[in-house]
Amino acid sequence: MASLPWTMTEGLSNETVNASLEVSFQYPLFTVIYSLVFVLGLIENILVLYLLASKVTHTSHSYIYIMNLAIVDTLFVCILPFKIHYHQNQNHWIFGDLACRITGTFYYINIYLSIAFFTCICIDRYIAVLHPFTYIKIKGTHYTVAVIALWLAAISIAVSLILEGPLHNSSTGNRTACFENFSVTSWTHRMVPYNVLALMFGFVIPFAIILISYPLIAKRISHIRHSMFKKKALRTIYVILFICTVSFLPYHLTHLFHFLTKAQVIKNPQFTNFIYKMRRVTLALVSFNCCLNPILYYFMSASKQWHFQIRLRSQPKEVYTICDRKFSNHSCFYQSKRAKT
Repeated sequence: MASLPWTMTEGLSNETVNASLEVSFQYPLFTVIYSLVFVLGLIENILVLYLLASKVTHTSHSYIYIMNLAIVDTLFVCILPFKIHYHQNQNHWIFGDLACRITGTFYYINIYLSIAFFTCICIDRYIAVLHPFTYIKIKGTHYTVAVIALWLAAISIAVSLILEGPLHNSSTGNRTACFENFSVTSWTHRMVPYNVLALMFGFVIPFAIILISYPLIAKRISHIRHSMFKKKALRTIYVILFICTVSFLPYHLTHLFHFLTKAQVIKNPQFTNFIYKMRRVTLALVSFNCCLNPILYYFMSASKQWHFQIRLRSQPKEVYTICDRKFSNHSCFYQSKRAKT
């Protein structure tokens, strides 16, 4: 017993074991979805990184956020083969305790780093649209500092989770579980700060910023006369809202209730089993964000290029200058040389 992970010695929740037996659909569900996400996500994000690094002409420093989002997604799909093998063998982990903690930690780091970069893109668009003169003063170093701060925070949290005990894998019968089946004592004591901080700073606050900022941005853009630019800009907003709502919102709602049931705040057995099943579905659903993000890259780059072309084509053929009213109106008007050609 001394050689086994600490979670086994504390005992497993009977409700978790019973619920896991009822959710046999999770094995083919995770295997199929993770395999699909691995293939599509790897191809899409490598292509995005290639285009951002060599092909796309950057008209704004905000591409730094997009590039780092693609890096996060690429790292995420690299751990999926381990998850695929785990679920294909009916949630039996064979790669060792350290590998379990590393892959499990980076699985969740991907979720919250993605949300963080979405929030940065949201703030960037908010300042650009509603405070354009302030936006002009922002330099590339500001974006770099923000990205470094996010990565340092993510890495420090990942290291603390990997080195500390609460995320060791546990054993059920002849299977070794990874990042699940924690005991009641773990949920009510050691895992409380992790879950509270993740829910508050990893989702509630960023999602509130996104929901508040984007309607204001959309309202300002709706007054722009250029219909093509307005259409593409609004599509960018809708894509981000769609990804956050479809991928991240269902998972965090079910995770909140899952945490409350495991912490024995909610003690209804039927509701506990229902939430456990829904959490398996939303865990699979949240992985699709790395396949949906390239859609955002396309719309943001397309809208920038289109806007740049429109600026070139819509250059005024007539140049006006400030003049004194004592002179005639013709003295205030000049014909540009480009207009004559």
